[in-house]
Amino acid sequence: MAVAAAGGSADRLHHRSPGTHGMNRWTIADMGRQDGRRVIVTGANSGIGYETARALAEAGATLILAARDEARGRAAAEAIGHGAVWRPLDLACLASVERFAGEQLAAGHPVDRLILNAGVMALPERRVSADGFELQLGTNLLGHFALAARLWPLLAAGARVVPLASIAAWRGRIDFADPMAERRYDPWAVYAQSKLAMLMFGLELARRAVGTGVASVPAHPGFARTSLLANGPGTRGLRGWSIRYLGNLVSQSAAAGALPVLRAATDPDVHSGDYLGSTGPFELRGPPGRAALPPATRDHDAAARLWAMAEDWVGLPFRP
Repeated sequence: MAVAAAGGSADRLHHRSPGTHGMNRWTIADMGRQDGRRVIVTGANSGIGYETARALAEAGATLILAARDEARGRAAAEAIGHGAVWRPLDLACLASVERFAGEQLAAGHPVDRLILNAGVMALPERRVSADGFELQLGTNLLGHFALAARLWPLLAAGARVVPLASIAAWRGRIDFADPMAERRYDPWAVYAQSKLAMLMFGLELARRAVGTGVASVPAHPGFARTSLLANGPGTRGLRGWSIRYLGNLVSQSAAAGALPVLRAATDPDVHSGDYLGSTGPFELRGPPGRAALPPATRDHDAAARLWAMAEDWVGLPFRP
């Protein structure tokens, strides 16, 4: 059950299916003050997560930067200022997720925004998490699934969960026969699967959370220039080379990529189950607005199956 907290407003929250109508042009100036809101951002030590956390902190929110690397996490918190703090969280380790959530539950402070941003992209070689999961699915989906499940009792009335997807979700397919890519590993196919899974999770959470006072609003950052580009694809193959070295022609800054996330987290005209992203050509860049949903997201049975598998994998029931 959601708990009341300053900054949460249940009467501004409406659950519905995502519409196809346009949204007014939105900039950071439209975000307004966020005083009294407590926000957790995963992977907030760089890229989209850092820019999201920085903007929210400057608007008055209390920020918890949840990231694996202590030096970078503490440096990010210091650079952001405004009382932002770093807490250790390794999404590729379910024990770390449990420790982080346990700390938050023990403190008992309601959470108004949970932004599930951290991720890994197109690792050249197949790697596994501490729990034996393929690393991209294990980090991008399963770590966040376990985190949201464990933190659910802390989410305030009017809270929002913002799972980060990607335009790569359009190329994704949930391989239920080989979800951990044990038989065949293609870096980009596995990344696209993990981001489609994250989007399906966000939409399924919106359906399951009806009546709880908590919204799920997935978002994607377009094609943003972040450390994922440098640390993920490497230079192997034409796709990796083109994304790293030609991407500047069509990409946008991390700050611009954070705008759909910020709008999903703060705009009172956004509804649970909406999907936000960049609205320029091919949704690669441009102002934040309602994004197009890949056809695969219409398969609600597949989303329910994926949810059940995630519960089994992480060993944790998630009943919003």
